[in-house]
Amino acid sequence: MMSITTRSNKQKQVILRDYIKGFPNETDFVVQSGRVPSFNLDKEEEEEEETQVAAGTGTGLLFVKNLYLSCDPYMRSRMTKSDDPNYYVSPFIPTSQPISGYGVSKVLRSRHPDFKEGDLVWGMTDWEEYSIIKDPHTLRKIHYTDVPLSYYTGILGMPGLTAYVGFYEICSPKKGENVFVSAASGAVGQLVGQFAKLTGCYVVGSAGSSEKVIKI
Repeated sequence: MMSITTRSNKQKQVILRDYIKGFPNETDFVVQSGRVPSFNLDKEEEEEEETQVAAGTGTGLLFVKNLYLSCDPYMRSRMTKSDDPNYYVSPFIPTSQPISGYGVSKVLRSRHPDFKEGDLVWGMTDWEEYSIIKDPHTLRKIHYTDVPLSYYTGILGMPGLTAYVGFYEICSPKKGENVFVSAASGAVGQLVGQFAKLTGCYVVGSAGSSEKVIKI
Protein backbone atom coordinates (compact mmCIF):
# COMPACT_ATOMS: atom_id res chain seq x y z
CA MET A 1 0.00 0.00 0.00
CA MET A 2 1.27 3.45 -0.88
CA SER A 3 0.94 6.22 1.67
CA ILE A 4 1.63 9.92 1.83
CA THR A 5 2.95 11.49 5.00
CA THR A 6 2.80 15.24 5.56
CA ARG A 7 3.24 17.27 8.71
CA SER A 8 -0.50 17.83 8.73
CA ASN A 9 -3.45 16.35 6.90
CA LYS A 10 -4.75 19.89 6.33
CA GLN A 11 -3.87 22.20 3.49
CA LYS A 12 -4.82 25.63 2.12
CA GLN A 13 -7.23 25.78 -0.83
CA VAL A 14 -8.60 28.70 -2.86
CA ILE A 15 -12.37 28.47 -3.35
CA LEU A 16 -14.70 30.64 -5.45
CA ARG A 17 -17.48 31.99 -3.20
CA ASP A 18 -20.05 32.47 -5.98
CA TYR A 19 -20.30 33.25 -9.67
CA ILE A 20 -19.06 36.75 -10.46
CA LYS A 21 -20.52 39.67 -12.34
CA GLY A 22 -18.09 42.37 -13.39
CA PHE A 23 -14.51 42.65 -12.21
CA PRO A 24 -13.35 39.98 -9.72
CA ASN A 25 -12.43 41.13 -6.22
CA GLU A 26 -10.46 39.47 -3.45
CA THR A 27 -13.71 39.03 -1.52
CA ASP A 28 -15.03 36.76 -4.28
CA PHE A 29 -12.61 34.08 -3.06
CA VAL A 30 -11.87 32.39 0.21
CA VAL A 31 -8.71 30.63 1.36
CA GLN A 32 -9.91 27.72 3.44
CA SER A 33 -8.44 24.71 5.16
CA GLY A 34 -9.12 21.42 3.42
CA ARG A 35 -7.89 17.86 3.69
CA VAL A 36 -4.79 16.66 1.91
CA PRO A 37 -6.10 14.12 -0.65
CA SER A 38 -5.48 10.45 0.05
CA PHE A 39 -3.18 8.51 -2.26
CA ASN A 40 -3.74 5.11 -0.69
CA LEU A 41 -4.77 1.96 -2.54
CA ASP A 42 -4.88 -1.56 -1.25
CA LYS A 43 -2.83 -4.20 -3.05
CA GLU A 44 -5.72 -5.43 -5.19
CA GLU A 45 -6.58 -1.89 -6.33
CA GLU A 46 -2.92 -1.16 -7.16
CA GLU A 47 -2.65 -4.32 -9.27
CA GLU A 48 -5.88 -3.46 -11.11
CA GLU A 49 -4.69 0.06 -11.86
CA GLU A 50 -1.28 -1.18 -13.07
CA THR A 51 -3.05 -3.58 -15.44
CA GLN A 52 -5.26 -0.78 -16.80
CA VAL A 53 -2.32 1.56 -17.36
CA ALA A 54 -0.34 -1.16 -19.13
CA ALA A 55 -3.35 -1.88 -21.38
CA GLY A 56 -3.81 1.80 -22.14
CA THR A 57 -7.22 1.95 -20.46
CA GLY A 58 -6.08 3.63 -17.25
CA THR A 59 -4.40 6.95 -16.60
CA GLY A 60 -2.35 6.29 -13.47
CA LEU A 61 -2.54 8.89 -10.73
CA LEU A 62 0.05 11.38 -9.52
CA PHE A 63 0.30 13.00 -6.11
CA VAL A 64 1.98 16.40 -6.46
CA LYS A 65 3.02 19.39 -4.41
CA ASN A 66 2.08 22.60 -6.20
CA LEU A 67 4.97 25.08 -6.36
CA TYR A 68 3.64 27.87 -8.60
CA LEU A 69 0.12 28.71 -9.81
CA SER A 70 -0.69 30.84 -12.83
CA CYS A 71 -3.57 33.35 -12.87
CA ASP A 72 -4.56 33.60 -16.55
CA PRO A 73 -7.16 35.81 -18.30
CA TYR A 74 -9.26 32.84 -19.50
CA MET A 75 -9.99 31.97 -15.87
CA ARG A 76 -12.34 34.98 -15.64
CA SER A 77 -14.79 33.24 -17.99
CA ARG A 78 -14.78 30.20 -15.68
CA MET A 79 -16.04 32.42 -12.87
CA THR A 80 -19.32 33.02 -14.73
CA LYS A 81 -22.08 30.43 -14.81
CA SER A 82 -22.77 28.99 -18.26
CA ASP A 83 -25.35 26.37 -19.23
CA ASP A 84 -23.94 26.10 -22.75
CA PRO A 85 -22.59 22.52 -23.16
CA ASN A 86 -20.48 23.70 -26.10
CA TYR A 87 -18.71 26.45 -24.15
CA TYR A 88 -14.98 26.13 -24.68
CA VAL A 89 -14.16 25.77 -20.98
CA SER A 90 -16.26 24.56 -18.06
CA PRO A 91 -17.09 27.00 -15.24
CA PHE A 92 -15.71 26.63 -11.74
CA ILE A 93 -18.00 25.15 -9.10
CA PRO A 94 -18.39 27.67 -6.25
CA THR A 95 -18.02 26.71 -2.57
CA SER A 96 -17.38 23.00 -3.16
CA GLN A 97 -13.91 22.58 -4.65
CA PRO A 98 -10.71 24.54 -5.37
CA ILE A 99 -10.44 26.51 -8.58
CA SER A 100 -7.96 25.12 -11.11
CA GLY A 101 -5.45 26.45 -13.60
CA TYR A 102 -1.97 25.99 -14.97
CA GLY A 103 0.82 25.48 -12.48
CA VAL A 104 4.22 24.02 -11.74
CA SER A 105 4.31 20.98 -9.46
CA LYS A 106 6.68 18.39 -8.02
CA VAL A 107 5.73 14.72 -8.16
CA LEU A 108 5.73 13.18 -4.68
CA ARG A 109 4.19 9.81 -5.62
CA SER A 110 3.39 8.27 -8.98
CA ARG A 111 1.38 5.35 -10.27
CA HIS A 112 2.11 6.22 -13.90
CA PRO A 113 5.11 4.67 -15.70
CA ASP A 114 6.11 7.94 -17.40
CA PHE A 115 6.50 9.88 -14.14
CA LYS A 116 8.59 9.23 -11.06
CA GLU A 117 9.02 10.77 -7.64
CA GLY A 118 10.92 14.04 -7.86
CA ASP A 119 9.88 14.91 -11.42
CA LEU A 120 8.99 18.55 -12.03
CA VAL A 121 5.93 19.08 -14.26
CA TRP A 122 3.69 21.85 -15.53
CA GLY A 123 0.06 21.69 -16.56
CA MET A 124 -3.42 21.83 -15.05
CA THR A 125 -3.71 21.50 -11.29
CA ASP A 126 -5.91 22.75 -8.47
CA TRP A 127 -5.29 25.87 -6.41
CA GLU A 128 -4.17 24.06 -3.28
CA GLU A 129 -0.92 22.90 -1.72
CA TYR A 130 -1.22 19.22 -2.70
CA SER A 131 -3.24 17.70 -5.55
CA ILE A 132 -4.11 14.36 -7.12
CA ILE A 133 -3.62 14.52 -10.89
CA LYS A 134 -6.08 12.09 -12.44
CA ASP A 135 -4.95 12.53 -16.05
CA PRO A 136 -1.13 12.87 -16.17
CA HIS A 137 -1.21 12.89 -19.99
CA THR A 138 -2.10 16.59 -19.74
CA LEU A 139 1.19 17.34 -17.95
CA ARG A 140 4.57 18.19 -19.45
CA LYS A 141 7.84 17.29 -17.79
CA ILE A 142 10.24 20.12 -16.99
CA HIS A 143 13.69 19.15 -18.25
CA TYR A 144 15.43 22.51 -18.01
CA THR A 145 15.85 23.91 -14.50
CA ASP A 146 18.53 26.52 -15.24
CA VAL A 147 15.77 29.14 -15.36
CA PRO A 148 13.28 30.05 -12.61
CA LEU A 149 10.51 27.45 -12.42
CA SER A 150 7.96 30.27 -12.41
CA TYR A 151 8.81 30.84 -16.11
CA TYR A 152 6.80 27.69 -16.86
CA THR A 153 3.64 29.58 -15.94
CA GLY A 154 4.48 32.24 -18.54
CA ILE A 155 7.07 32.43 -21.31
CA LEU A 156 7.84 28.69 -21.11
CA GLY A 157 4.26 27.64 -20.35
CA MET A 158 0.86 27.95 -22.01
CA PRO A 159 1.10 31.69 -22.89
CA GLY A 160 4.58 31.30 -24.34
CA LEU A 161 3.75 28.20 -26.39
CA THR A 162 0.58 29.81 -27.72
CA ALA A 163 2.44 32.95 -28.73
CA TYR A 164 5.35 31.03 -30.27
CA VAL A 165 3.23 28.68 -32.36
CA GLY A 166 0.86 31.44 -33.45
CA PHE A 167 3.66 33.78 -34.50
CA TYR A 168 6.41 31.52 -35.84
CA GLU A 169 4.51 28.46 -37.05
CA ILE A 170 1.18 29.89 -38.27
CA CYS A 171 1.63 33.61 -39.00
CA SER A 172 5.36 33.44 -39.76
CA PRO A 173 5.90 37.07 -40.88
CA LYS A 174 9.15 38.25 -42.43
CA LYS A 175 11.41 41.11 -41.43
CA GLY A 176 9.94 44.44 -42.49
CA GLU A 177 6.35 43.23 -42.65
CA ASN A 178 3.53 44.80 -40.62
CA VAL A 179 2.10 42.88 -37.66
CA PHE A 180 -1.10 43.83 -35.81
CA VAL A 181 -1.57 42.35 -32.33
CA SER A 182 -5.00 42.50 -30.71
CA ALA A 183 -5.18 42.19 -26.91
CA ALA A 184 -1.55 43.27 -26.96
CA SER A 185 -1.41 43.74 -23.18
CA GLY A 186 -2.50 40.18 -22.50
CA ALA A 187 -0.38 37.19 -21.51
CA VAL A 188 -0.08 35.97 -25.12
CA GLY A 189 -0.35 39.30 -26.94
CA GLN A 190 2.55 40.95 -25.14
CA LEU A 191 4.82 38.05 -26.12
CA VAL A 192 3.70 38.10 -29.76
CA GLY A 193 4.54 41.81 -29.87
CA GLN A 194 8.05 41.13 -28.58
CA PHE A 195 8.57 38.25 -31.01
CA ALA A 196 7.52 40.53 -33.86
CA LYS A 197 9.88 43.31 -32.79
CA LEU A 198 12.76 40.86 -32.49
CA THR A 199 12.00 39.61 -35.99
CA GLY A 200 12.24 43.16 -37.31
CA CYS A 201 8.55 43.71 -38.06
CA TYR A 202 6.60 46.95 -37.71
CA VAL A 203 4.22 46.24 -34.83
CA VAL A 204 0.88 47.83 -33.98
CA GLY A 205 -1.03 46.66 -30.91
CA SER A 206 -4.46 47.33 -29.47
CA ALA A 207 -5.96 46.83 -26.02
CA GLY A 208 -9.38 47.17 -24.42
CA SER A 209 -8.73 50.31 -22.36
CA SER A 210 -6.37 53.27 -22.05
CA GLU A 211 -5.01 51.74 -18.82
CA LYS A 212 -4.05 48.61 -20.71
CA VAL A 213 -2.50 50.60 -23.54
CA ILE A 214 -0.16 52.29 -21.05
CA LYS A 215 1.13 48.84 -20.02
CA ILE A 216 2.06 47.84 -23.58
